[in-house]
Amino acid sequence: MSLSVDSLRTLRDFLRWGASRFVAADLFYGHGTAGAADEAAVLLAHVLHLDLPLAPEFLDAALTADERAAVRAVLRRRVVERLPAPYLTGEAWFAGLRFAVDPRVLIPRSPIAELIESGFSPWLDEAPPGRILDIGTGSGCIAVACALAFPEAVVDAVDISADALDVAAVNVARYGLQARVRPVQSDLYAALAGQRYDLIVSNPPYVPETEYAGLPAEYRHEPGSALVSDDQGLEHPLRILYGALDHLTEDGLLVLEVGATWPALAARLPQVPFIWVELERGGEGVAVIERRVLAEALA
Repeated sequence: MSLSVDSLRTLRDFLRWGASRFVAADLFYGHGTAGAADEAAVLLAHVLHLDLPLAPEFLDAALTADERAAVRAVLRRRVVERLPAPYLTGEAWFAGLRFAVDPRVLIPRSPIAELIESGFSPWLDEAPPGRILDIGTGSGCIAVACALAFPEAVVDAVDISADALDVAAVNVARYGLQARVRPVQSDLYAALAGQRYDLIVSNPPYVPETEYAGLPAEYRHEPGSALVSDDQGLEHPLRILYGALDHLTEDGLLVLEVGATWPALAARLPQVPFIWVELERGGEGVAVIERRVLAEALA
């Protein structure tokens, strides 16, 4: 695309121009924004050190030459490299919290955020969890959000990727939770022998290889190992389900996200009475099940 845009001067000019370029380039918006205008606003706010939503009184303010160059550069990268906005800004929001992100981790977007914000009501209304396990923690967003939602809880944040755990550690430190959130390198439960938890939460890999091949280009910047699971997307979810019996307390709760793979999981385990959560803010495939129910179903 041409970047000869000398006639553009104001924030409004660049917001409109950026959105138009994004539409023309047929970009994909699945990483925290709803469309071209929102994506452009996020990038402009980052470059210009402004808060979102952009204040109306700033829209007709003229940008300096350096600001115009920086804005053009970030908008160009979004189009040419197909980098999702959070990788360009280095941050993403989850459950009302700001997290550092980069291509070592998935961009936070799990609908589990909605459950965390409600304290996993009604399932945990009577007994808040003392020990929580987050499997596949990535940026640590679920672990940190759970620790803040349950101030008395300690959280193990597990990931097989050492790189991901480095990012998670940054976010744990950002919220001063080093005493309560412990990053652990582990292939699911492998390093957790003998450990039991009142709540296990997981957004694991669950995308079948065949579907991954057809995803928009933006997803190619995320670690494929955090998205793709063998056996029609069920390898990791099944291992988590069966392993939960050895790692949940007697009254423990498992919250497992499998997205659009949920019909395949339900068909594979028809005897398991999953509760599929109705999500007010969109999303699908979040299952909730108590250990005692799971144990009976898998007996």
